[in-house]
Amino acid sequence: MGKRDNRVAYMNPIAMARSRGPIQSSGPTIQDYLNRPRPTWEEVKEQLEKKKKGSKALAEFEEKMNENWKKELEKHREKLLSGSESSSKKRQRKKKEKKKSGRYSSSSSSSSDSSSSSSDSEDEDKKQGKRRKKKKNRSHKSSESSMSETESDSKDSLKKKKKSKDGTEKEKVRAKKKKSSEEREKATEKTKKKKKHKKHSKKKKKKAASSSPDSP
Repeated sequence: MGKRDNRVAYMNPIAMARSRGPIQSSGPTIQDYLNRPRPTWEEVKEQLEKKKKGSKALAEFEEKMNENWKKELEKHREKLLSGSESSSKKRQRKKKEKKKSGRYSSSSSSSSDSSSSSSDSEDEDKKQGKRRKKKKNRSHKSSESSMSETESDSKDSLKKKKKSKDGTEKEKVRAKKKKSSEEREKATEKTKKKKKHKKHSKKKKKKAASSSPDSP
C-alpha cells in the first residue's frame, strides 16, 4: 500500500486579489482626509476669543442669580437688625425701671430716717475709717514679711542646688580616679604574669638542654 498524496497547490494571494478586481471601500479614504476643508488662522483666533469670553447665556444667568442672592441677604440683614434693636430697647427699658424703683425706695427711706440716723452714721464712718487704717498697716506688714520669706527661701534653694551640683561633680571625679587606678592594677598584674610565664619556660628549656647530652 502506497502513501496517500496530501500535497496542496500553492495559491498566490496577490494574484488572487488582482483576479478578483478592485475592492469597493465603504468609508473615507486617506485622500479625502488630506483634502478636507481647513479654517484659516484668522478664523481660529476668532474661535479662541469666543471661548475665552464664554457664552452670553451663562453670563446672564450668573448675573440674575447674584441679584437674587443680594436681595435675600438684604432681607435677612433687615430682620436681624430689627430683632437686635427691639432686644436692646427692651433691655434699656428694664434698666430704667430698675433705677427708678431703686431711687424711689432710697428716697423714701432716707426722708423718714434722716433725722434719727444722722449721728449714728457719723460715728460708724469714723469707726470704719480707723478699721481700714489698721487693716492697711497689717496688710503692708504681712506683704513685707512674705516678700522677705520668699527671698530667703529662694536663696536657700539656690545654695542647695549649688551644693548638690558640687557633690555630684566630686563623686564623678572620684569614680573616674578609681576606674583609672583599677585599670592600672590590672595591667601591672598582666605584665607580671607574662614575666613569670617566660621565666618558667626558660627554666624548662635549660633542663631539657642539660638532660639531652647525658641521654644514651
